[in-house]
Formats: sequence, C-alpha cells, structure tokens
Amino acid sequence: MRRWRFGGVVSRAVRRSGLMVSALLAVLGGLAVAGVTWWVLWHFLGARAETPNQLDLSKISLAVTAGVFGAVALVVAYRRQRDAERGRFADVFGAAARQLGDPDVAVRIAGVYAMAGVADEFSARWRRQQCVDVLCGYLRLPYQPEEGASHLISKSQRVEDHGTAVERVYTYRQNDRQVRDTIVRVIAEHLRPAAETPWCRLDFDFSDAVFEDADFRHAVFAGRNTRFTNAMFLSGRTVCFEQTRFLGERVTFHGAIFRSMAIFDRAVFAHTEVDRTDREHAGVTFTEATFGGGVSFAGAQFRGARTAFDRATFAGERAVFVEAGFGAALTTFERTVFDGDRVTFNSAEFTGARVIFADCRFYSESSSFDGARLGGQVRWRTGRTQEVSFARAEYHGKVSFADAVFAGRSVIFTGGDFFGDISFHRVSFDARAITFEQPRAWVGVHFDWDASPATKPANITPMPWPPALAESTPELAS
Repeated sequence: MRRWRFGGVVSRAVRRSGLMVSALLAVLGGLAVAGVTWWVLWHFLGARAETPNQLDLSKISLAVTAGVFGAVALVVAYRRQRDAERGRFADVFGAAARQLGDPDVAVRIAGVYAMAGVADEFSARWRRQQCVDVLCGYLRLPYQPEEGASHLISKSQRVEDHGTAVERVYTYRQNDRQVRDTIVRVIAEHLRPAAETPWCRLDFDFSDAVFEDADFRHAVFAGRNTRFTNAMFLSGRTVCFEQTRFLGERVTFHGAIFRSMAIFDRAVFAHTEVDRTDREHAGVTFTEATFGGGVSFAGAQFRGARTAFDRATFAGERAVFVEAGFGAALTTFERTVFDGDRVTFNSAEFTGARVIFADCRFYSESSSFDGARLGGQVRWRTGRTQEVSFARAEYHGKVSFADAVFAGRSVIFTGGDFFGDISFHRVSFDARAITFEQPRAWVGVHFDWDASPATKPANITPMPWPPALAESTPELAS
C-alpha cells in the first residue's frame, strides 16, 4: 500500500512539473548526442592522433552548450504552443456548447456548425471525438416529435390530482426539429468519402435518439462502436442507409424501432479483425429491432464474427433480403417474427459456419427463399458450414424454398410447424445430413418425390416418409 501511494505521489509530481521533466530530458539528450559525437571523432576519425588545443575545446564546449540550450528552447516553445492550443480549444468548445444550449433556435443551429467547425479544426482524435459526443448527446435528449416544429417555449396543463387542481408547465426547446435535422445532416456529410474533414473513424452513440430524418446513404462508420440502441426512426420520411459501410468492431441497432420504410440496399457490414476475447461481442446486431414500415437489405453484405436478428419483428409491408450475402461466422434469426405482407430471401447466400432460423415464425402472406443458398464452403480453417437450423420454426401462409440449395454438414427442420402452402420443389439437398423429424404439423408441404417416396434422397430423414407428427405414433401417422 505504501509503495502504491509513493508511486501515485511521484506520478502526480511528474505531471505537475512536466515542463521541467521535458527540459531535463532535452538536456540529457543533447549531452548524450554530444558525447557520442565526441566518441566517434576520438576513436574513428583520427582525433586521438592530434592533441586538441584550448581553442578547439572551447569551440566544442560552446557548440554543445548552444545545442543543449537550443533543445531546451524548442521544448519550452512546444509546451507553450500546446498549452495555448489547449486553452484555445477550451474557449471555442465552450462557446459552441453554450450556443447549443441557447433558447433561441437560430443560435442553436449556429452552435451546430460551430461545434462541427471546432471538430474540423482540431485534429487530435480525442478532441474531435469530444465534439461529436456533444452533437450525438443533443440527439439523445428527450424530444416530443409533435412539438418539434412548435414556436412555443412552454405549455401549461391544468389537471385534477386527488380533487385538487394542479397546473403543470412543460418546457420545450423552440423549433427543435430544425436543430436536430441540422445535426443529422452535418454528421452525415462528414461521414461520406468526399468530406473535406472526415469523421469516419470516430465512435457514434445514437442510443435512444429520435430520428425524423435519417439520410446516411454512402456514409462510412469505421469507428470501434456505432450504436443505434433503442433509437426510434419516425414515420413520414424514409430511413436511408443505402450503400452505407459499417466497418467498426461493434454495430448495434438493438431494440431500434423503424416506423418508416428503412433502406439498407447494398450496405456493407464488415468489421475488421478483432481479438479472440472481443469476438463474442463483435459484429452487427438488430436484436429485438422492430421494422414496422418495411425494410430492404437488397444486395447487402454481412461479414465478420456475427450477424444477429434475434427476436426481431418484421411487420411492414415487405422485408427484402434479395441477393444479400451472409458471410459472418454466425448468422442468427432465432425467434424472429416475419409478420408482414411479403418476405423475400430470393438468391441470398448464407455461407458462414452456422446459420440459425430456429424458432422463427413465418406468418407473412408470402415468404420466399427461391434460389437461395443456405450453407456452403467457407474459410479453409473452418471447412464447410457446420449447421443450418430451422428447428421448431413455424410456417404459415405461402412459403417457398423452390430452387434453393442446402449445403454444409447438417440441415435441421426438426420440430417444425408446417401448415400452409410450403414448397420444396427443385431444391438441391447437398448437405451431408438433413432432418425433418417430429414435426408438430405437416399440412400442405410439397416435395419433388411426393408421388414416389422411394426416390427421396438418402441423406434426408426420417424413414419412412412422410415424417410422423411429434404427438402421434408412427401407426397413426401412416
């Protein structure tokens, strides 16, 4: 404990006397350079053969002294410049922050551009990150969308509380919608490749933010963390992430609510390599997200450690994953609900080590995996896809796997609830083992060998065919 306290005291003393330490290091460094130079001259360039006179020694001493004092002067000038830069940053940052907190909407909008200007001027990452955190923090403030365009700054309401009249006064930020739209637009412009001063490598935390206008098309999020946790995208305007690239270690839309049509066409989710300890938390997640206005991931690419849509709800008119590429080591749609008009995974490719659709509920009028490839050859270290699981999934309405390819080691449809018009026509069952054991229901399921069960591929179980229901005995099922 005493040693730890002594170390803390020394550390604080060094921080307080940083200039003295820097100057001392400069002096020692200058003397070291002079000593090395003298040693080289003495041993390798013939200075040992001639005895130096007093004038030469004096010249050398003066040169060394001048060099040392020059180094000290440079250190002092650098420290002064750095301290001045710190003071100027504090001044301009504080001024911009005060503008963002002003009651007048025009001043707040000016504050947005002022804060962005501060971030552009100071290139140190932590300073730029501090400015971005303030802008993101403004979007996370409580916001009433119905009052977003209001010119009022307060509103009173008279209510009865246990027989007593109580007047409640609600305070609003005047015309806050304009300020928030400006922040989103400024951030999006700085995230595009053409930006003069890009902010792509910074972290962005939009947790619990409310977006009325979210146009991030062509943006690049390359910071370690990009968070849209519990964010709400309101109806009325399209949410656009078209061709957006999410290259950071963690990208999360956990619990996000999309009330408008959301466009993620040709977006790329591909984080860089991460340590094994961080691999569990790396990747992209839309866990428990709600897509109430429809969504399109057409041509999107998902790579990296993990892609998660667990317990998400697709309740809009359409959910489109046409030609999407799912190459993450783990792709999971576990307990996801597809409850809109149409779900389309046509020509999508799932090539990761594990693909999970366990406990999914396909309640849409039309769900299609036509031409999709589920399972395939992945990196040589992991070999083929280990598992494609639709265990305990429910299929209602029209569901089509026509012309799809099931590859990898195992494909699991065990415990499925098949009740509707489910087509497996022209499917290539190339996986080593495929099982449809113990379905909870088996109504309206169509295979190419329905007329002749003996032609069923040998890698598909159970035998005999069709599968016996989980609640019934083999004799009753036959």
